[in-house]
Amino acid sequence: MKYGFVIDNRKCIGCHACTTACKSEHDVPVGVFRTWVKQVEKGDFPHTRRVFSVMRCNHCTDAPCVEICPVEALYFRPDGIVDFDKNRCIGCKSCMQACPYDALYIDPDTHTAAKCNYCAHRVDIGLEPACVNICPEHAIISGDMDDPESEISQLLGREQVTVRKAAKGTTPNLFYINGDEASLNPVVTERTDYTLWGAQARGVGHFAKQTEKLAFDGDDIVKAALATNGTSTTNAELKNTNGGFKSVDVLMGGARRVYDAPSKGLLWGWEVSGYVWTKAIAAGAFLVPFIAAATNWAVIDTATQWLGIALGLVFLGLTGALLVKDLDRPDRFLNVLFRPQSKSWLVKGGYAITFYGLALTLLAVSMFFDMELLLHISLWASAILAVIVAIYTAFLFAQAKGRDFWQSPALPLHMLIHSLMAGAAVFALAGLMGDMAEGWGRYLKLMMIAMIALNLLTMWVELTITHPTQEAKLTVKMITKGRYAKLFRWGVVLAGNILPLVLLLTGQAWALPVAGLLALTGIYMTEKIWVEAPQRIELS
Repeated sequence: MKYGFVIDNRKCIGCHACTTACKSEHDVPVGVFRTWVKQVEKGDFPHTRRVFSVMRCNHCTDAPCVEICPVEALYFRPDGIVDFDKNRCIGCKSCMQACPYDALYIDPDTHTAAKCNYCAHRVDIGLEPACVNICPEHAIISGDMDDPESEISQLLGREQVTVRKAAKGTTPNLFYINGDEASLNPVVTERTDYTLWGAQARGVGHFAKQTEKLAFDGDDIVKAALATNGTSTTNAELKNTNGGFKSVDVLMGGARRVYDAPSKGLLWGWEVSGYVWTKAIAAGAFLVPFIAAATNWAVIDTATQWLGIALGLVFLGLTGALLVKDLDRPDRFLNVLFRPQSKSWLVKGGYAITFYGLALTLLAVSMFFDMELLLHISLWASAILAVIVAIYTAFLFAQAKGRDFWQSPALPLHMLIHSLMAGAAVFALAGLMGDMAEGWGRYLKLMMIAMIALNLLTMWVELTITHPTQEAKLTVKMITKGRYAKLFRWGVVLAGNILPLVLLLTGQAWALPVAGLLALTGIYMTEKIWVEAPQRIELS
């Protein structure tokens, strides 16, 4: 048994009855939607056409939201429905990043994730989903696709159907008859804040705190919609960077959105950028002196060892605090450790951080009490866990299949380099508190030079390799020529990498701590861009 949907665009009239029925059935708050109707206009007057597309959860056979959820709040039912349990959800928003179809939202009342669950409570008693019952044109067809006698099974066998983003490999179970690329492909058209039918002046739920209250009514909305002419600020910038969406718009006959669900904003903001930064320092503060001691590249005195452990524990604590702060339900953060879903890299990372902190603590205890056996065990355990802590976020981002730029194979190396670079930088700054041994200072200088060079090379690879999707290409364009171009060029490349490199090569004693400060700033700016930019590409 496997339930699915067919949306028959030959019949849909865009009446929004399905949206209203869904809101009524599930008491969905204002501003968020489990089901909505996207309207796209194509062509130029008088040769125009309007396309309606019902958007909702695709109940994928290989649902990335289920794989990434750290607490099994999302799960598969035996009948193929992807359901959720709001009582387990911690509000980490990972599922929203993983869903390529923008089907999930954070409920502003419960602060937990929610989405279409196929009206599972109705299915269990033999009824059809509310949207199917209400549709006046029978444009939404539901049922068991494995039953050859069912209407949906016969439609799938008889009609030519399409799915959204088939290349994602999620095997969606929502099919469209007469699906239109201009409506189903989100990069073809722009999401705008204003349409001739309404305005989204304020974010909802977790997004509300990121926006200011704006007042639009009556003619003001019409004027704003006409002024934007279907182009939002972000994508207007993209259009001015050697094309952007312009070529796609021409291909689709000037396609433009005229009705849509509001944007959810940046799901992962400064807290995530900050936690990646503090995590890099926490791992690097141990790895840098460990590598020096293991390779005999520098002599590590006891004070430096204690400083590395202390820095690791302090920044590990800050990392945990930022992770908890980013949750919409921070009161449930222990669910990650006590109700884990083992496939999620958020869970694996949580355990890695916990055990890394434990290993550093045991190392401190063994050093204090001179326990040689425990010292060797905890030393190597700390080194292994430090590497895992440094790079695990790359695998978490890779599970976020909705963000194509994060699928870069170079991302683990990017994060490991940042950890070593950050570790050397904090020790360089620590040198201001007292004289550094000559060999240790030379080692830090060479480590920073090598890591900065590798960092520049890695960023160049990440931005210039052939990107397989339009979404990833648009993210690169946004970084290099669009919204983030100035911050990237002057902040990341010049101030955060080239200037520290030049300072280090001068050989001046004061250059090392200054270069360390600039490098740490550059790492944070890099992570801010790498976290934010992919989230500004539309998913629906």
